[in-house]
Amino acid sequence: MSMVSQPDGRPEEPPDTATGAVTTQPNGTGTGIGSDQGPAHGAGHGRAGDGAAASDARHRLTSLQGLAALSLDAMASVAYGPESIVLVLAAAGGYGLGFTLPVTLAIAALLAVLVASYRQVIAAYPNGGGSYAVAKTHLGRRAALVAAASLVLDYVLNVAVSVTAGVAALTSAFPALYDDRAGICLAVLLLITGINLRGIVDSAKAFLVPTAVFIGAILTMIVVGLFRDGPASTVTADGHSSVLAHNATAVGALLLLKAFASGCSALTGVEAVANAVPSFRAPAAKRAQRTEVALGALLGVMLIGLSVLIGRFHLQPVEGVTVLAQLADASLGHNAAFYVVQFATMVLLALAANTSFGGLPVLMGLLARDNYLPHVFGLKADRQVHRHGVLALAAVAAVLLVFSGGDVNTLVPLFAIGVFVGFTLCQVGMVRHWRLDRSRGWRGKALLNGFGALLTGVSAIVVTATKFTEGAWLIVVALPLLVLVFEAVHRAYARIGERLGLGRVPEPPHRARSLVIVPVSHLSRLTCEALNAAVSLGDEVVAVTVTHGAPEDRAAAEALRRDWELWNPGVELLDLPSATRSIGRPVAAYVTDLTTRRPGTRLTVLIPEAEPAHLWQRLLQNQRGAVVAHAVRRDTDAVICRLRFRLEADARMW
Repeated sequence: MSMVSQPDGRPEEPPDTATGAVTTQPNGTGTGIGSDQGPAHGAGHGRAGDGAAASDARHRLTSLQGLAALSLDAMASVAYGPESIVLVLAAAGGYGLGFTLPVTLAIAALLAVLVASYRQVIAAYPNGGGSYAVAKTHLGRRAALVAAASLVLDYVLNVAVSVTAGVAALTSAFPALYDDRAGICLAVLLLITGINLRGIVDSAKAFLVPTAVFIGAILTMIVVGLFRDGPASTVTADGHSSVLAHNATAVGALLLLKAFASGCSALTGVEAVANAVPSFRAPAAKRAQRTEVALGALLGVMLIGLSVLIGRFHLQPVEGVTVLAQLADASLGHNAAFYVVQFATMVLLALAANTSFGGLPVLMGLLARDNYLPHVFGLKADRQVHRHGVLALAAVAAVLLVFSGGDVNTLVPLFAIGVFVGFTLCQVGMVRHWRLDRSRGWRGKALLNGFGALLTGVSAIVVTATKFTEGAWLIVVALPLLVLVFEAVHRAYARIGERLGLGRVPEPPHRARSLVIVPVSHLSRLTCEALNAAVSLGDEVVAVTVTHGAPEDRAAAEALRRDWELWNPGVELLDLPSATRSIGRPVAAYVTDLTTRRPGTRLTVLIPEAEPAHLWQRLLQNQRGAVVAHAVRRDTDAVICRLRFRLEADARMW
């Protein structure tokens, strides 16, 4: 059999995508994508094509919108990144807290290397995918799957951590809500999911103002705090017990490494822009690079500024109040400005989950294109939304929120491990990319990526080792399991492709004699339309009705037989006796018997169904058609055709 080329999949399409919907298929299963895919690519010329391009551009991001849609995770991490450092260093008492700024500067240096590296990734891989795309090209399939699994875990955890951290900021300002944090977390998740189902541009527009308010509030707090000699207020921390260790340990390398590992949670989200480059307007790579640089600059300034204030005010972590809340109190006073900072922090932390909703569905689309996830994740709605990816992410995040009870400290130890694995694989892959590319200045670029790989690799080891007993072992276990899932899906698609003969020229079509079977239960316009369709489709048509032995059923069967003979449609009506009340099994058994007695005949079961004018009226139907279709699909290889007879609306119903 000759071989043919298979269509190249785009980031938003699986490779076997077909436009249009298929409504009549063997076994009742569809091979078409349906209307969710949108219009066929390349359709139309001239003004129509320009209009389609303009419409598509409206659903893609500008640089500023990209900052609001894809950078919230990284920027909002300033609310829990410095706090994670302080909580670790508190084990060494007040002396240990003096190392907050040096640890933060080390994290900021790593941030600068990552931003520069991911600018290069964006230029080299403008189709998106980030770590997965780089590893797939230069490190092989298995490394690419590890990178993808690490990103999937990180994105899911980011949603849970962001939402819980946002609600923690809310409960710091309003302690009475503390016991209701799990329910509030789920409500926030539902809101973000709903906004993202409308499209990434709509979510960016909705989050632009909260992002600007948050950045302005944090920068104002830093600037005002730098001009103060002491804290303006300590009301927020009053009455709360300090978590500063009384039997302080020495400040050693292990403690500093643990603080560094905890603070690295502030670097998650840096890769999101590189993963979602196709979501930007043209020139997508340039816009994405500008967004990446703006993200790095803002995040670095905020992290360093907050760490300086922690040392300036000699802040100590306390139970039940976030470090950021204490800093706002100390810099601005316990007034309206304090609540503006808390509210802006709460909103942005909750909305930081949007980074995952912008990046993970695109990554899942790429995995679906490569047959590592179900192809349904490669579909896009009209607004360039990977709807199924958005819903899957929301469902898993909801489970995590319920599991954690809305407690951010339960989730943070699981955070940041996966993203550093992805960082490292990406940087190693980029070194190989530049060695093969050898374009101008390739040595300097390779050196930058190599240095980044060294730093992120060490960070991944440190983060895993220091947080292993705190729950990080779950990620170490989940990572290979997720890779095994990808492999299993890929093998399943390979078997399906082999059975379907994908990539091979099929045999010429040949005509077989066709027999259409029409299940009926009474005479009506629906029965007439079904037989009209059947005689148009098949060489031979037979109607069947399932009969039962009960007296009342015999009377109905005899009445149908008399009416059928009076009508005389020219189609034979067969009785299929059934000892039980089953409808589908007798029809399936008859089809199986015909398959044995008449090999080579194409059998079609045409199931007529009335479609009410109003949605609520479907509740009045007995669903016999669905029962018969399920039985035939399960037990036979017959073609199933479900004929929809639309009923016109009747004004008297209202």
